[in-house]
Amino acid sequence: MLDSDADILKAAEDWQKAGRGVALATVVETWGSAPRPAGSSLVINDEGAFLGSVSGGCVEGAVVTEALDVIASGAPKMLEFGVADETAWNVGLSCGGTIRVFVEKVSA
Repeated sequence: MLDSDADILKAAEDWQKAGRGVALATVVETWGSAPRPAGSSLVINDEGAFLGSVSGGCVEGAVVTEALDVIASGAPKMLEFGVADETAWNVGLSCGGTIRVFVEKVSA
């Protein structure tokens, strides 16, 4: 069972209150077959712990890695994974679709 939006936001708040750096990744667009719909979220802390889902498999690993960069730099990123992108095949999005994920640092 995937975590609810309330669980994800609560984790973000708790991690931030504990002094952790936090990023939120959100699916902002899908095309074709995609494992998770637009609006799906993943929260990540600066230790690499995460809750929620934006895709599954290796795509989420790539999103977590990018989120750690976002936490460190404070600069948001728009990520795209899809069949036209060779990187997408490397991270496992072989379902035939495309997803765009916006990653931003959570600040008080």
